[in-house]
Formats: sequence, structure tokens, C-alpha cells
Amino acid sequence: MESALEEIEFLALSPNRVAVLDSLATGERTRNELAAETGASQATLGRILNDFRDRAWIEREGSTYVATATGRLVSSGFTDLREIIETEQRLRGVVEYLPTDALTFDLRRLADATITTPTQMRPNAPLSRLLELLEDADEVWTVSHAFNEQTLTVVQERTARGEQAFKGVFSQRAIDALATDDELQTRLEDLLEEDDAAVRVREDGVPLAVMLLDDVVYLLVRDEHGVLRASIDTDDEVVRSWARETVDDYWERADSLEGANDEFLE
Repeated sequence: MESALEEIEFLALSPNRVAVLDSLATGERTRNELAAETGASQATLGRILNDFRDRAWIEREGSTYVATATGRLVSSGFTDLREIIETEQRLRGVVEYLPTDALTFDLRRLADATITTPTQMRPNAPLSRLLELLEDADEVWTVSHAFNEQTLTVVQERTARGEQAFKGVFSQRAIDALATDDELQTRLEDLLEEDDAAVRVREDGVPLAVMLLDDVVYLLVRDEHGVLRASIDTDDEVVRSWARETVDDYWERADSLEGANDEFLE
């Protein structure tokens, strides 16, 4: 009997084998139907079907073939492995910067996420993506170690016009950075005057930057030096649930900005 790794190699080395097993795992097929679905020749299909029958992955019922219980198990497991590898490949360039300790959901939930990275022509592409999402969002919840000028400006102007509700938890360092600029300090003070805006601050800091914009979760990814490396956004329901719980948890453990920064607001 071949080892498990040898069986994986047997299947993985042939896209036609994968396609045939996937097809038969969903229901009965004739050889002509398999040929039409996979593009494999009849000779190739004959070899594949014989190999699968030798492994008891499929069985023949008259003129049709169908996967057995173990064939469906192999198909499902291989699909899971393929999705994991595909997700890993997409995240490979940014995974070292992800706050993985805080991301308690299965990373496979990011398989269809939009990953935006800086380029020579668009060095601020991740931030541009965030501003695009902010301009369309009716409700914004966030936890972040930064509150930059562009984000603050969009949020303050949209809440002032009654177009957006905002709830944010920021590190003390992020708030202190705004105090060094009179215009940004004024914008933050104006934001705090809005009925649909609330801001809290954490002395202990915030190790991640996550924003929930209606149904979209946006993650801003920086390295240890604060250099912007990428953004990731997704509307996956599991990631959305994680984002809501994360914001709520930080919110409950944060202080009111008004009470914690009286000197800043004077």
C-alpha cells in the first residue's frame, strides 16, 4: 500500500484526476459527461477511472460512475488542502506583518479577501482603498493604533453631514499625535461634538488596526517600524463577527476620550 504522501502526490500531479474525482464526488457521471466537464480524452479517462476503482474511490453503476464514501472523503480533504495552500499563497507576502495572535478566526476566511499593497506608482494604495470604503459607509466601527489625517477628515466631514455614524477606540499614542497639529486637533474636537460619533482611548495601546465599514472588514497592516505594508478587506461573515466582537471588547476596556484627555480638549 502506498503511503498517504504518495497518494496525495498521485492525485496532485494530475489536474485531470482532481477534476474527475471532484465531479464524481458531486454525483453520477458517464464517461462522455466526464470528458465534456474535464476536457480529458477517453484514453486518459480510462486510466483515471481504472486507477480510482483500484483505490475504491469510485464505483461503476451501469454506464455511470460515482464516488464512494471514501472517494468523497478524499475529494473533500484535497479540496480543503488546495484552498489552504491557495490562501497561504495570497497571504505569503503579508503574513509576517499580520497580528495573528489577535486574528482568532480561521485564516481560510480570507481566501477571497481583497489584498492591496503599495506599489512604486501607488505607494498609498492601501490607504486609498480605505478612503474609498469610508466614503460609502453609513456606519463605521474601528480599533486602531493610528488615526491619520485623511481618515479623520473623511469621518469628521461625513458625520457632520449626518451621513455616517462613527465609533472608535484608539491608542493614547494615536490621540497624542493629533495634538501636535492644530487643524487635526480641531477636527477631532469637532468630531466629538457630533451625536453619531464616539471615541474612546486605551492607555495600554492597541496592537492592530481593524475597521468595520457596514458589512466590510478592513485590516491595515504595518511592520514593526510603522511602515504601511498592505490592507486586507473582506465581507466574510465570520470575519465580520470577529471584528464586531473585537471592537466591543476594546470599547468596554477603554476610557472616554473626554475624561481621559481633558488637557487635550481644552
